[in-house]
Amino acid sequence: MSGKISMTECQCQCGSTKFSVQGEPIVRMYCHCTICQEFNNAAYSDVSIYLSRDVQLYDKEKVNFKKYKSPPAVKRGKCATCNNPIIEFLDLPLFPSLTIIPSENIPSDQLVLEPSTHIFYHRRVADINDHLPKHSGFIKSQMALSAKLIPGILRKFANA
Repeated sequence: MSGKISMTECQCQCGSTKFSVQGEPIVRMYCHCTICQEFNNAAYSDVSIYLSRDVQLYDKEKVNFKKYKSPPAVKRGKCATCNNPIIEFLDLPLFPSLTIIPSENIPSDQLVLEPSTHIFYHRRVADINDHLPKHSGFIKSQMALSAKLIPGILRKFANA
């Protein structure tokens, strides 16, 4: 490893809200929960998850944040101009702060990770025919998410 970590410039679909990500995400996955369906106005979300320290949102005033469920573990933001999902912040006890980025906001030539799993698959709108594991139920989905996050977070801190 050269020690040089690449910075990628990202933006919402209209280009009004900009941010940058540093290095690779911890994980990329599909989420079929009803909150992601509502937030993304789609059947599921394709998200890349980063350590918050690796994400720089340039102008928070251009983002309308909303908490969709209590207790609000995830603060979800949409661009104030185009109203498309731009960024989400996840703060959980015993975890470092995480930032969730809709993968469509990252330039396609910079998407370095393939999606690794589906979570909350029992909430799917339609079947997805791919080779990825599909986790149904709240506990199984949370466990699958944790099983991806914990090694990825440890890898990030080991390489820091």
